[in-house]
Amino acid sequence: MGKLVVISLFVAALSAFLGERVINLRKRTLASRKLVQTHLPNCHPIKSLEYGSEDLTILPNGLVIISTGLKDPVLPSYSDAPGKMYTIDMSEDSRMKPVELRMGRGFDLDSFNPHGISVYTDETDNSVYLFVVNHPQQKTQVEIFLFVEEDHSLVYVKTIKHEFLHSVNDIVAVGVESFYATNDHSYPSEVLHMLAVFLGLPWADVVYYSPGGVKAVGDGFLSANGINMSPDKRYLYVSAILDHEIAVFEIKKNKDLVHVKSVAVGSLCDNIEVDHVTGDVWLGCHPNGAKVVVCDPEDPPGSEVIRIRDIHSEKPVVTQVYADDGSVLIGSSVAAPYEGKLLIGTVYHKALLCDLK
Repeated sequence: MGKLVVISLFVAALSAFLGERVINLRKRTLASRKLVQTHLPNCHPIKSLEYGSEDLTILPNGLVIISTGLKDPVLPSYSDAPGKMYTIDMSEDSRMKPVELRMGRGFDLDSFNPHGISVYTDETDNSVYLFVVNHPQQKTQVEIFLFVEEDHSLVYVKTIKHEFLHSVNDIVAVGVESFYATNDHSYPSEVLHMLAVFLGLPWADVVYYSPGGVKAVGDGFLSANGINMSPDKRYLYVSAILDHEIAVFEIKKNKDLVHVKSVAVGSLCDNIEVDHVTGDVWLGCHPNGAKVVVCDPEDPPGSEVIRIRDIHSEKPVVTQVYADDGSVLIGSSVAAPYEGKLLIGTVYHKALLCDLK
């Protein structure tokens, strides 16, 4: 009889624990959130970008570099073709067809699976380097290319692999071969990572890489997603996607990070872009994370764009700039402004260009 009581108590405790974890996971993924639409004027899709535009960055001259065709084991994919890189010149004709960037010899195009991207300009000779997170065969490595704008091409420079870079989501370049990167998984294993998330173990991190060494410099994330840098290069911004926050870190001389604050955004924010004139932080977000994974055509995941003004002040201003229930745009992952326009990219859907109000 005593054993039966113990077993019953154990089963009851386990059930209560699992129930609490399920409720907590639903809260973290915002599974019950209902989105109120906030549309922008004069929106139209970018032709030829039909299978995702997961990350993008806008150069000072208005040229946009875009990664497309991401294939993730837990997300839908609508094309078997390898990933590609494109450019769009927003300074001339915002409706122009994207131009595919040619990739030179020495690089395996067939397994190209691009994720987060970043650009670094070498001030000694103005050479532009493109850093691309790549997942061939669902592994992780970082590719470095020399971007040749006049030739619409990428010249392969090198591939970087390291055990600390086991599940990189996004990257911000700080040198010709140096960068900060986010690991969105606690472990390389999808099963172990999901178990860590389910148990609420904040073991994902931020890594600093340079030829001189590699080190973990920021931790405490259930999943670290987008990453970018302030215009003055003193601060790093990281999306704590499952905590619905943007973490702000100060960069020390030894490249370590010191947590300064976290700004609540109320959404599952993916990639981060920074306006290098105003310092405003722009976020492509998922208003309901559960829908992103399921992607039910009858109830598609929506899209949301959030802007943070004065992020370093005592009271940052967080504004919802765009929101759609999935009828127009599915699964937004990045957003960036340029001269009164807003370009919004998605994980596996089209890209959208709108006028800002």
